[in-house]
Amino acid sequence: MSLDERSWETIASESVLLNAVSNWRDDSDRWLSHSIERLSETVRVNPLRDDKEWVENWLEENNAKKINWFTGVGSAWVLPFERGKAEGDVKVILSALHETGRLTRQEAVSMIPAIALDALPGELVLDMCASPGSKTTQIAEHLNEKGIVMANEVVNSRINTLVANTKRHGSITPIIVHHDGRFIPKVPQTGFDKILVDAPCTGSATTRKNPDVWKKWLPSGGRTLHKLQLELLTRAVNLTKPGGRIVYSTCSLDPIENEAVVAEILRKFDYLSLIPTSKLIGKVPGREGIIEWPNLDDRGSISDQLELESSMYSPSENKIKKQLPKCLRIWNDDVDAGGFFIAVFLKSSSYEEKEIDIDRILNDNQIKPDEISFPQPIDSATSEMIEKSLEWKQKNLWKRGKNILWSTGEAKEIWKSDRSKRSGRTFIPGNRWRPLRVIHLGLLTLKLQENNVERIVGRASTKIVPEIGLGKSEVSSQVIDELLMGKEPPAYEISLELNKIRGGHILVEENQGTCFPVWIGGRVSLMISEQERRISRAKRKLPIILDEEE
Repeated sequence: MSLDERSWETIASESVLLNAVSNWRDDSDRWLSHSIERLSETVRVNPLRDDKEWVENWLEENNAKKINWFTGVGSAWVLPFERGKAEGDVKVILSALHETGRLTRQEAVSMIPAIALDALPGELVLDMCASPGSKTTQIAEHLNEKGIVMANEVVNSRINTLVANTKRHGSITPIIVHHDGRFIPKVPQTGFDKILVDAPCTGSATTRKNPDVWKKWLPSGGRTLHKLQLELLTRAVNLTKPGGRIVYSTCSLDPIENEAVVAEILRKFDYLSLIPTSKLIGKVPGREGIIEWPNLDDRGSISDQLELESSMYSPSENKIKKQLPKCLRIWNDDVDAGGFFIAVFLKSSSYEEKEIDIDRILNDNQIKPDEISFPQPIDSATSEMIEKSLEWKQKNLWKRGKNILWSTGEAKEIWKSDRSKRSGRTFIPGNRWRPLRVIHLGLLTLKLQENNVERIVGRASTKIVPEIGLGKSEVSSQVIDELLMGKEPPAYEISLELNKIRGGHILVEENQGTCFPVWIGGRVSLMISEQERRISRAKRKLPIILDEEE
């Protein structure tokens, strides 16, 4: 029989994973009883959006409940249905809220690493293994539009997803880069304040999201990934400033991928210590890290015949044994969600970086120029044109082709700073991105045509309107309602002022401050996505209009 027709309950009860768990804890049956049912839909509300209260009210009206252990910025919610099982108008609005960046669909336990990282406004943060980007956007919320979260992804096919999700979110703090995390250049030269290593893993804690794990998981998978996990975390240690914080996390239950990695890093770097994770994440129910674990064969049974790397064994050093309980193991049955592992390292503030023997210092003519697709700071002529067109003085703008991107002062400082290649022995002066490979930066804000402002991009309109003196006009609520319902009146029907304008413009609703980008030609047309229209209609209690296929 080619197809496995057994129930998931039967497959789980006969799985290698259950055998393994029975060797990691005494009450594996209790864990099993909480590891099969599919996950509920959980979301995180974006606190950077000015309509966050409306979003939270909508969630409450649809019987969502706040996740009581969530202590990050904003709020997190569990909805009364399984992931992907929303129906009717709830499905339409939930999808639109996600696509417009007002909330992020994210597994509940996946929110914990960013809470433990606790990024602060103005800090430089690296998300080393970032795609699909839910943790990147959560870090951006902690930064509150000050600082940088550099989100790195090595897999080509996953970069587009990462870029799409950061664009959807609408923060100005992300920089997307494309590197193997084990060899990411030290940019900036001073290092990062905080680094998240949400490492590739076997996913043994994800059975409620991905039931195929019951069939496919084997202990040998964790041993295969162990070296990569060590190398990623080692690079993170080297990239972190003295006094900085590193969060290591996996969605695995296997000690080989978790405590064994942590133990080897503590063994390797005596200037690292573990911060008790429970103190950082408050109410999250979980258990201490373990200090002993058996060697398991691919039946999930204890075996003394395996030849393992020394770093995979339980530690013998008392110093390390005392540290490992500061890690956090989150089991499905403790949190009524998926499982996770988290360890938080502190790099001693008294650690002195060793002086690097610089083999050579490159001059400008020895450095391959940045690719034409890399963003560059806008030149003085473009800056003067934008100021004249919009009465907008903003120093942290970048240009890529016909796009103007809005980022932070910290992004400019990274671009200016000196840096080194991965070996640290070749010194590269600043005012460039290399050796970083930058895929995306900040928030797409303006579109140019023939070196003039063509229009303000819809996703940026709410952020830019308070800062500009030109390019916007007030209109009545009735005008906004008509535009949202599909009417495209001639400009003179709205106001004589608009009749004199052509091209991109922003309409600001009188007494409300709500703004909408439009294109003014023969008629006035809204320049927002259909998902944005739907949310705007819902907020104003206008009819929701669906496409025929919906």
